[in-house]
Amino acid sequence: MTTAKLILDGKEYEFPVIVGSENEVAIDISTLRAKTGAITYDPGYGNTGACQSAITYIDGDQGILRYRGYPIQEIAAKATFVETCYLLIYGELPNAEQLSAFRHQLTYHTLLHEDMKKFFDGYTAQSHPMAIMAAMLTSLSTYYAESDDPDVINLNIIRLLAKAKTLAAFSYKKSIGQPYIYPRNDLSYTADFLHMMFAVPAEQYQVPDVLDRALNLLLILHADHEQNCSTSTVRMVGSSRASLFASIGAGVCALWGPLHGGANQEVIEMLEMIQADGGDYQKYMNLAKDKNSSFRLMGFGHRVYKNFDPRAKILKAAADDVLNALGVQDPLLDIAKNLEEIALKDSFFVERKLYPNVDFYSGIIYRAMGIPVDMFTVLFALGRLPGWIAQWKEMRGDPSTRINRPRQIFTGATERHYKPVSER
Repeated sequence: MTTAKLILDGKEYEFPVIVGSENEVAIDISTLRAKTGAITYDPGYGNTGACQSAITYIDGDQGILRYRGYPIQEIAAKATFVETCYLLIYGELPNAEQLSAFRHQLTYHTLLHEDMKKFFDGYTAQSHPMAIMAAMLTSLSTYYAESDDPDVINLNIIRLLAKAKTLAAFSYKKSIGQPYIYPRNDLSYTADFLHMMFAVPAEQYQVPDVLDRALNLLLILHADHEQNCSTSTVRMVGSSRASLFASIGAGVCALWGPLHGGANQEVIEMLEMIQADGGDYQKYMNLAKDKNSSFRLMGFGHRVYKNFDPRAKILKAAADDVLNALGVQDPLLDIAKNLEEIALKDSFFVERKLYPNVDFYSGIIYRAMGIPVDMFTVLFALGRLPGWIAQWKEMRGDPSTRINRPRQIFTGATERHYKPVSER
């Protein structure tokens, strides 16, 4: 076995080296503290492997993303979101019989317990849909028993996937003060969600094919992305043996942040600001390069990708198709394209590898589809759901899983003793 050597205070220690299926190299330091009394210091965990996983592979330098070995380009072009859910959670693409059974289950578990509508009634119309989504997903645990029985776990996975889109749509309807639209068994997963979002009672609403295809693509591209902030949160919460519903609810909360799932909303707000300022995109590109400016160019660069985000390439083409099919003339798209053109040529951005990421175009597509800005992150959560579930399921099935317990470097006061107020 290959080992790595560490010399600390003149003493030499050896640690095993692990090599992944794509030749990723990791030094196994699980015994570091026991052997040396020392720990590693890695803010943001950028150099720390917290688990071994067979779900998603990313090569940030090469711009590669694969689900269970399948390139994202192939999955996005050929698969449905439901197929992608099955692939991520169960490890293989379903055959015709498996896919039919899976679709049937997702169709007939969409209804919520009627009592849950009372929860929605407790929120104000101004409540953010992500707050409602997180709370309602966690609340599912009060209706469905948890168990280590694989059949019960699988049934709860189906319930979660099926009911999440109903919860998301109801959250939106609550925020705009419209009656809830119940799920329909004759529609696909994505079409059913769009129908619950945009239909109103006593009126006919036919989900446009272009919207169905666009949402299918967006959910696929967001389905999993290795050990990001929200996925790591799901694993960390799940490591305590917390329920599936509680773990996923925690993932939603982590995704909510503007540096994670809320980034596409930040892109739209940036583009709207540039438009309101006369559309002078060059001015803002110059501000982005000015170290004394507080302006930050949203939607460019990525913590992992040091090349073009492969999902952004797919969405760039999709944005044109969707807007053309809908007959939408969005000035924000023109501004976005101009920003991208400058970034791909300007040495400042090229040298720093600040390429457009998935958030750059996803917000524009959601906007064209009629999705309000505060629902962008909810759609992100809906797409990321199968990835979170797959990661939770993989972790629960790994006998080596331990409750997560990061260490720290203490920088506070050393021992001191209490004094009465009169002596302070």
